[in-house]
Amino acid sequence: IIYDNLYLDMNEIIHKCFRLNNGLVYNWFFAYLDRLFRIVRPRRLLYLAVDGVAPMSKMTKLRQTYFKTAKYRADSEAEAILLTEIFRAQGKEVMPRDTYELENPVVKMPGTEFMEKISAALEYFIRERLNTDPEWKDIKVILSDANVPGEGEHKIMSFIRAQRSMENYDPNTRHCLHGHDADLIMLALASHEVHISILREFDNPNGRIPARFYQFVDIWILREYLELEMKTPGCKQDTERLIDDFIFICFLTGNDFIPQIPSLEINEFAVDLLIEVYKTTFNKMGGYMVNTDKIKDKYGAYLEVSRLEKFFHELSLCEEKILLKRYELQEKLLRKIQSEAAVKEWAKGEDRGEKKTSFAQQFFYPVETSLERKSDDVVRKNTRELWRTVSDIFCNKDDLFKNGACKQDKIRPGWKSRFYREKFGAETSKEVGRLQTEMVQKYLEGLCWMLQCYFYEVPSWTWCYPFYYAPFASDFKCLSQFNISFTVDKPLRPFDQLMAVLPPQKNVLSCALPKCYSKLIGCEESKIQMSHPTEFEIDPDGRRFLSQGIAKLPFIDKELLLSATKMVEKDLTEDEMARNNARQERIFLRNSQSLANTAAFVATISDNAQKKLWIDTSEIGGWFSPDEKEVESSALRKNKVQHAWSWIRDPHMTV
Repeated sequence: IIYDNLYLDMNEIIHKCFRLNNGLVYNWFFAYLDRLFRIVRPRRLLYLAVDGVAPMSKMTKLRQTYFKTAKYRADSEAEAILLTEIFRAQGKEVMPRDTYELENPVVKMPGTEFMEKISAALEYFIRERLNTDPEWKDIKVILSDANVPGEGEHKIMSFIRAQRSMENYDPNTRHCLHGHDADLIMLALASHEVHISILREFDNPNGRIPARFYQFVDIWILREYLELEMKTPGCKQDTERLIDDFIFICFLTGNDFIPQIPSLEINEFAVDLLIEVYKTTFNKMGGYMVNTDKIKDKYGAYLEVSRLEKFFHELSLCEEKILLKRYELQEKLLRKIQSEAAVKEWAKGEDRGEKKTSFAQQFFYPVETSLERKSDDVVRKNTRELWRTVSDIFCNKDDLFKNGACKQDKIRPGWKSRFYREKFGAETSKEVGRLQTEMVQKYLEGLCWMLQCYFYEVPSWTWCYPFYYAPFASDFKCLSQFNISFTVDKPLRPFDQLMAVLPPQKNVLSCALPKCYSKLIGCEESKIQMSHPTEFEIDPDGRRFLSQGIAKLPFIDKELLLSATKMVEKDLTEDEMARNNARQERIFLRNSQSLANTAAFVATISDNAQKKLWIDTSEIGGWFSPDEKEVESSALRKNKVQHAWSWIRDPHMTV
């Protein structure tokens, strides 16, 4: 297949290439990008999308992740130091602490010095390839770095939707997206593009060094399978609207923005159940639940709430059975794990060298050292033993079934009647009813919010679901009483997002935030000090592993946060202010390309250049303006050597 456009969701690539800190990481990074480019060989466009500032609903999830990770990281590091001393006392030499490191994911967030270096590295990579690589001579490159608001996959789909709306858009354009996030498949389905594929990677589970295999997922073929699965027998249905409804019902299984309905678990075939309920309920509902023709409506007219209510009623009939079955299966598994035979079998697995994964293993990565190069097998063996021991300790602590700390209250019979009392402290039926109504309204808002994100744009950057838990399917009643609307606002700045999601540990703050900002978190007089607790409850919520539980943290108070950060903005250096500002996407192309010689592009480099110009060709369209960084652009055109130009595509003005 010949592809026209290649889109890379860069954050997955960045996390893979920059796990360790040594002089070769940028070479690996560029080689990785080259490899993907040569696999796909796009003819027209390469779009590089780095995660920018996320909507506040995603920040709530990020906040939980980073707080739990910081807690586990501190515990595992302390355990590793203690074990290192014990090993050395036993005469077992291990690698020094400076030869392996703990990965810190917070440095890969918008606003950090690291991400600024990544942006500069990507710009260097683009310019170098455009100027020297013949395969790039006809390629236009768009860089949407970490200072452009929005998550990478959503920025990609926003660009595709914008291009589809252009008058001169070529409907035969073939798109290829690279990424491993399942969300990317849903977004690709939501685009309704005919020619769109996803390039996915799969690790080889065998062998010490995993080989990466690449597979193309043809979204159109997936659509055809979904059509077969979703269609109600004897009923004439519109495939496009079936796809929209499928995307919508999958929201109920949980994602980065709202929690899952309690009875729905992906690994318990929740999607199959939702499809079956949809098919049996379609005629009762009276049609489709989602109408994307009305997606721009400010009051949620794109969601047929009366039909949704009937769908939830049918789903609620399965709810008690699902929770009871889950309870029975977990009881059976718990008995097996706690039996002596199961423990012996587990020990045999260790002897065979079977791979066990735990969250502790996320933090430790061996680094090639001079000791390894000298084949010091004893030291390497001792170091691996150290890591395995640390991993085993935390694997056992994390496994609530094995350590006997499992509380299965969520799925014990009668759980539903206790849910609001034990999770929220609601004692009376009046309190329970009021809480149910509020949770259902906010969850319904979340479903509408996600529909607009997937099919149009972010309706509100500061909206978030204000509860740790989702309501039950049987709670969704009288939905027509709720008025759905969102406040149109702007995304937070990068430093504000960092302040919202980072835990209070000093080693975390120092590598991500300017000093004037990080002082706000540790200061007792700070307005936001209470939002960053060092100790917090983790509710397993019926899960087997504690690391999968819910960190019960205070929710982000936007007004309080912004009032605190505004006081210290004046103390930022010039470089820090640049890292904290929002930017626009930039397009790079060679002078020899036909687009660079259109009248509009020529006009933008004239002495009387307009601030914004509309361009609409079969290649690309939108509002463009000169990049202020490229003051030498007009001079470059006179040079015989082919150069890259840098321009800004204004995402807010593209229709």
